Amino acid sequence: MADQPVAILGYDPGWPDRFAEQQPLVAELLRPWLAGPIQHIGSTAVPGLRAKPVIDMLAPVGSLAGAQAAVPLLAGAGWLFWAEDPCRQYRLWFLRPSPEARTHHLHVIEDRHPHAVALLAFRDLLRADSRLRREYADLKDRLARQHSGNRNAYSNAKGSFVAQALRQAGFDPPQRDSLPE
Repeated sequence: MADQPVAILGYDPGWPDRFAEQQPLVAELLRPWLAGPIQHIGSTAVPGLRAKPVIDMLAPVGSLAGAQAAVPLLAGAGWLFWAEDPCRQYRLWFLRPSPEARTHHLHVIEDRHPHAVALLAFRDLLRADSRLRREYADLKDRLARQHSGNRNAYSNAKGSFVAQALRQAGFDPPQRDSLPE
């Protein structure tokens, strides 16, 4: 399947607006399962941070098993579900509109699950620490050059940096399964 190359762009102040466009639509679709507000996560949620121009969203649900019923609803609204996700034991993962032209990712994870906590904690660490933000941006630039044609390899290669930053801030990062490269 064709996939969008990894490209890191300068921060775009329109990224929060792109999140805000989809947030109420997704919230309405997931209303029966949501356990809290949908959050803007990932690098596009960090002012000033260079990033892939794809908006990551976290939808906390009360039950991942129960939220399975939302898969066809989200698919009907243009969200593509990744059924073979190796992290499926803790999340439902979607993208839109297509792998080769992504604008949004949606992570549906149980509220307060360690992976949901880690995603929010890392976002907040980057927002609060300019040194960490610079180091992460430099890493992302380097990895984007090394893995421009392999998004999963790029994502996998960032894992140890994220885990180390979380540990240094007092969080116990959960083990993340590697994505297929």
